Amino acid sequence: MKSYFLLPLLLVLIFSSCFHDKPVSSDIDKEFSKELWLKYDEYKEATIKNRRFKHEDVVNYLSTLSEPFTVTKVGESIQGRSISLVSVGSGPIQVLLWSQMHGDESTATMSLLDIFNFIQESENFKEERADLLSQLTIHFIPMLNPDGAEVFDRRNALGIDINRDAVRQQTPEGRLLKQIRDSLKADWGFNLHDQGRDINIGDKPASISFLAPAYNYDRTVNHQRADAMRLIVLMNETIQDYIPNSVGRYWDDFEPRAFGDNIQLWGTRTILIESGGHLDDREKQVLRKVNFVAILRSLLGIARTDYNNVDVSDYEKIPANDRKYHDHIVTNLDLPLADSTYKVDLAFRFNEVENADFTKIYLEARISDLGDLQTMGSYKSFDASGYEVVVGKQYETASDSVQVLMGLPLMKLLREGYTDFVVSNTNDRFDYYSVPVKIVGNKPMSSYAPPAPGDNPSYILIKDGVAKYALVNGMIVDLSKEI
Repeated sequence: MKSYFLLPLLLVLIFSSCFHDKPVSSDIDKEFSKELWLKYDEYKEATIKNRRFKHEDVVNYLSTLSEPFTVTKVGESIQGRSISLVSVGSGPIQVLLWSQMHGDESTATMSLLDIFNFIQESENFKEERADLLSQLTIHFIPMLNPDGAEVFDRRNALGIDINRDAVRQQTPEGRLLKQIRDSLKADWGFNLHDQGRDINIGDKPASISFLAPAYNYDRTVNHQRADAMRLIVLMNETIQDYIPNSVGRYWDDFEPRAFGDNIQLWGTRTILIESGGHLDDREKQVLRKVNFVAILRSLLGIARTDYNNVDVSDYEKIPANDRKYHDHIVTNLDLPLADSTYKVDLAFRFNEVENADFTKIYLEARISDLGDLQTMGSYKSFDASGYEVVVGKQYETASDSVQVLMGLPLMKLLREGYTDFVVSNTNDRFDYYSVPVKIVGNKPMSSYAPPAPGDNPSYILIKDGVAKYALVNGMIVDLSKEI
């Protein structure tokens, strides 16, 4: 931390210590969060099942909203898709939440639809709902970048990153966000994003990261930013019950072009929420649920001013993000090298190869690092100590399609050492998410060379003369089982 940051933070800490000696949140509010978690399936929007939904899906959903909501078309994207503002409540505190500024960061959008369902439901949580709607007026922009969402891309149709357009405001989407914030004079702002699966906290993934963005290079902590820090502490306390030790603090370097930093500068208490990776949750349905609970708990915290009970110094206790996480690490591989072997760890990350309309994916592994990787973390790992490593072979007969490939005795062929299979038409590979072999194009396998970053090697792991496992497309396949 820079030394010139310490003085303003120290002043805030001294000030806060005089007034904030209560527990962070009451037992009643903790019970609210637990009940939200338990009852979540009652509010989860069933029409949205994965991350790659379209603008039309959101528009169709918004058309079903009724009182107490108002839904207003407030603008259009470059390609003419509508951008809507959803408002609810009649309280004096103005809260603005915007999601999918980056078109491929859709976790929080799913959560906002779930939150709309929660607010519309009238039987449960009556006291909490009454406090929210009487103390707050809440405004949501559930999909700020519909053109990017259509092709599941970060940028808008001009190729501009909207989150770097806060100063020039050359995008209609960026201008709209600025106009709405200014017209509302928003007291609180929630900047909702997704971060990479490679971000970690120690040996755990950073499933959620928070930030009270800096508004200048000195990273000064004024009253508004301190309030945002306090609310983040409250949210962190809430979700530790569900993703323990997997909550991080996002990098707080000042970015003068970014909306979060500038909205903080313009006087709105701004909170960044980044949804990262979680084990066996590539479609982020667990993190969708975490966002649902965290956002509703924070809104109640604003309505009841619970954040005033928080010691701002606890914000710095949230561990800082790092970037050392991989999808899979295989350790202690004795790889062949001429007449000898060498020991190496291989780390893999999975690229998401998308179909033509960006609705389905196929995971394609690439080596993200190799060598001694004992300081790295991963969602899954395998220790290859004691196994003989044999390079996988390419099957001689090509298949016309993945469907034809699936008709082969794949596990038998893997046990015989065949790992790579030529498929002439791969258009249907998206329907076979976890085919346990590597699908390659119409070219012969090249001669063996030591693996390098970016490669996707295939190996058979042998013990006592028997093929036990295959390392193929970055995954470990147990050869004692069938598909």
